[in-house]
Amino acid sequence: MTVNIKHLIEKNKEEFYKDLDKVMQIESVKGAPLGNAPFGIGPKQALEQVMKIASDYGFKTNIVNDAVGYAQFGEGDDYIGIVGHLDVVPAGDGWSFPPFKLSKKDEKFYGRGVLDNKGPIMSCLFGLKLLKDMGIKPIKPIRIIFGTDEESGSSDLPLYLAEEIAPIFAFTPDCKYPVVYGERGIVNYTISTHFDASELQNLTIQGDQSSAHVPDELTAIFQEELYHVLGKRSPSNAPELGENAITILATKLSSNKEMSDQLRRYFLWVEESFSKKHYGEGIGLDFEDEDSGKLILTPYELKVEQNTIQLSIAIRYPVSTKEEEVTEQLHKVVPKESEIKIIRQLKSTSFPKDDTNVKKLSAVYEKITGLDGTPVTTTGATYARFFPNTVAFGPSFPGQKGIAHNSNEYMDEKDLLLNMEIYMNAILALSCN
Repeated sequence: MTVNIKHLIEKNKEEFYKDLDKVMQIESVKGAPLGNAPFGIGPKQALEQVMKIASDYGFKTNIVNDAVGYAQFGEGDDYIGIVGHLDVVPAGDGWSFPPFKLSKKDEKFYGRGVLDNKGPIMSCLFGLKLLKDMGIKPIKPIRIIFGTDEESGSSDLPLYLAEEIAPIFAFTPDCKYPVVYGERGIVNYTISTHFDASELQNLTIQGDQSSAHVPDELTAIFQEELYHVLGKRSPSNAPELGENAITILATKLSSNKEMSDQLRRYFLWVEESFSKKHYGEGIGLDFEDEDSGKLILTPYELKVEQNTIQLSIAIRYPVSTKEEEVTEQLHKVVPKESEIKIIRQLKSTSFPKDDTNVKKLSAVYEKITGLDGTPVTTTGATYARFFPNTVAFGPSFPGQKGIAHNSNEYMDEKDLLLNMEIYMNAILALSCN
């Protein structure tokens, strides 16, 4: 059967937007565990809403351990998986649109999760519905899997795998194109530097700081003098797209002659080590390799805690670099009286580039877009790290970066529909041909 997928999508897109909006309106930010909602009520409500939509589409649905749901088309044990997530990061400030609603202006859709990851995973579900309604029959069952804890560590996936077998192959639409076969190692550190209590008693630092993004606004008070600095927010894996308020603040504080020499030297160290030095060059961490490029370093939190100043940094290192090399070098460059603690660590991962299914996805991408489909690596962390036999595939196209965790998160309408077209063709290639 020949299917004009592009025409099919165009004919049914308004129905898709309505169903996507139902999911977008749920504030699925992680919260305190409640009974049958291990990651809070919001993510669970989003999961239940999607299961209802998928059931109305005519798919077999199931929720596993209250954490992960799936919609399946076709019968059999060996299935092809598509795994995405319904949880989102907090909205934050600075929105021009309601963050928890699907808004449209100038051919763009706005809302928290429209790109990361409700829009892409729902486009997979709706695309599968369109194929089913056309009478397409999969040779291998296709299972679209909806997680609820990707943004906070992916502790939902072990709960799924405790009850369900892994897919024979899967992709997650939660990164970029073309196929992402490798993910860099990630290690986050907190550097705690000790001072005399008298040096810090008149210093406070406040602001919206998170490992998910470059901080864009900080306020410090030292001896009743106010420092308020503005930067530019960007995802923590793309610090070059932002302006880090931590280093801007450090520059200002280092010039305060009322501070002790040790305190001024500390802020000068922060400025000289990290200001616009996103690739570790300020502290001897400028590792790189051909496959994954340069190491990326992002200071993301600065706070005063008792007799210490604590600086937290996120590092994404090349696949050929070892975490131990990064830690060893860091110990050489931190200020005296400092302690280093690892607070997050993910080893790098790699999937065979010449795998048959990877080649199928690459061919689909090249055919639909006319772009080079050679597999690539990423600085991000996706479900592919935690789910067997999985690669990342979309939704961002080359050149699109730094959108997901910002205010006014958006996705071009044409790109949302192009994603659906790519994913429908991918489903056909992986499970129907």
